[in-house]
Amino acid sequence: MMFNDSSILNIVEKKAIENKARVAIGINFLSTEILDSLKKAQDRGYANIVIVGCKKDIENLDSESNIEIVDTDNPEKSICELLASNDVDAAVRGNIKASKVLDYLKTLMDAEKLYRIALLQTNMGRPFFFAPVGIDEGNDLASKIEHVKKSIEHIRRFDIDPEVGILSGGRSGDIGRNNKVDRTLADAEFITRYLLGNGINATNHNILIENAVKESDFVYAPDGITGNLIFRTLVYLCGGEGIGAPVLTDEYVFVDTSRARKDFTKAIMIASALTSIKTK
Repeated sequence: MMFNDSSILNIVEKKAIENKARVAIGINFLSTEILDSLKKAQDRGYANIVIVGCKKDIENLDSESNIEIVDTDNPEKSICELLASNDVDAAVRGNIKASKVLDYLKTLMDAEKLYRIALLQTNMGRPFFFAPVGIDEGNDLASKIEHVKKSIEHIRRFDIDPEVGILSGGRSGDIGRNNKVDRTLADAEFITRYLLGNGINATNHNILIENAVKESDFVYAPDGITGNLIFRTLVYLCGGEGIGAPVLTDEYVFVDTSRARKDFTKAIMIASALTSIKTK
């Protein structure tokens, strides 16, 4: 069933406060806005925060903040080492380099590919899960199916049985106009039928993202490039919010974020909340 506009965030917040996990965040540059968000997350009881970064590059950290710092010249590597050693319960990317930290995560997890799912919110306050968000994700049918399955599994861990909306590059009547669009139409229809055949509520919305967001809890884009553009348009042009994109793994909790972000309060909240469902 679909969650209402606030329930998923309430669920996440409640779990975060219950866990109050030790959460590391990668920081290359600490602005006043970022520091305020870290203090807010800690003051609200979401987590005990550990900044991972080079001390000489981190300014404005006053002694009253009670935020620990792990001093390092390689925060991307160090934050993964903290996860591997269980020195922290979870990690948030913060504003360190995405490609570098994700490569270290792949090594840590002995994985060739990582899947992520983003929790987004429209400017009207409508939250929904969304994937793929990485430009290297969702590029073939097999990986799309695997991604959707892993995403649904993680959403269900919040006691939500999602309505899934599948997107393509056109309407069903557009078949034959463009080979690339035809491929997305065929993939979307196959994935929708696959999910329905496995007892999952799913709808093929074609290119009608406006309907998908209204009617679905989890929306899946045609590929990672399209998904990344949708994410950036929603968040940077249309007043929406990207709360965070957890990596879909049972072993570690890592929440990806945009380097352009200045408020990591909710990303820390979701990282702390997820620590209660990891299996390692």
